[in-house]
Amino acid sequence: MSEHAADKFDDVRASEYARQSRIALAGYEACHQLSACMLSAALGPIGTARILVVGAGGTAGEIVAAARLEAGWTFLGVDPSDSMLGFARAAIAENGLSERVELRHGDLTGVTPETGFDAAVMIGVLHHLPGDAAKRHLLDELAKRVREGAPLILAGNCGSYRDNPLFMEAWANRWRMHGAEPDDVRIKMNTILRGADPPPSEEAVARLLTDVGFEHPRRFFTSLFWSAWLSRRRREGLGDSRQAMRVP
Repeated sequence: MSEHAADKFDDVRASEYARQSRIALAGYEACHQLSACMLSAALGPIGTARILVVGAGGTAGEIVAAARLEAGWTFLGVDPSDSMLGFARAAIAENGLSERVELRHGDLTGVTPETGFDAAVMIGVLHHLPGDAAKRHLLDELAKRVREGAPLILAGNCGSYRDNPLFMEAWANRWRMHGAEPDDVRIKMNTILRGADPPPSEEAVARLLTDVGFEHPRRFFTSLFWSAWLSRRRREGLGDSRQAMRVP
């Protein structure tokens, strides 16, 4: 996430994030748990692994789920929002994971390129970046920091909000279901329309990934606009990533 995108996640929004993210994403816990399961399946029984987590602030749900599943994994998480990182640190400490997790305030420029992480996770970040150039830049920076063949879990909103009124109405009903008044629902929906720029299609996500050296992604979770994919950094010498086999 860029510093500009992180401006949205101030102290007020960070304090509401844990509750509101679970309303906005039906299946929030399931997405994080399945992401951990997919990452473990992709890495196989290697015992130890170093995982890069981009946009680690907030609930730290992706770290907690993966750390519970794999006792030998350690994590480096980065996030440009200090407020969001504060809540992540609290969640990590509460789960007894502080010795296995390092959190850094900032973006990927603070992580040495060619670090060779065994895997990476980026959940709920891409749709906050305006335009393809910013999205591609972040994915390219991520690719430089994982080893060849490393799996990537990518999750976020995908598709045009304005072109999917049925999904938008269902999304609004999620807030109504949790007690929001009609005026509050309208405010939330208008904020969503103004404040995010999701890739327009799953094909667009695939293009962004393959452009920076990842294999074609395999989707494993969907909830309205939200999807989660598993991809891998392409191994050198394997040719055009668009022809890569779609296997974990």
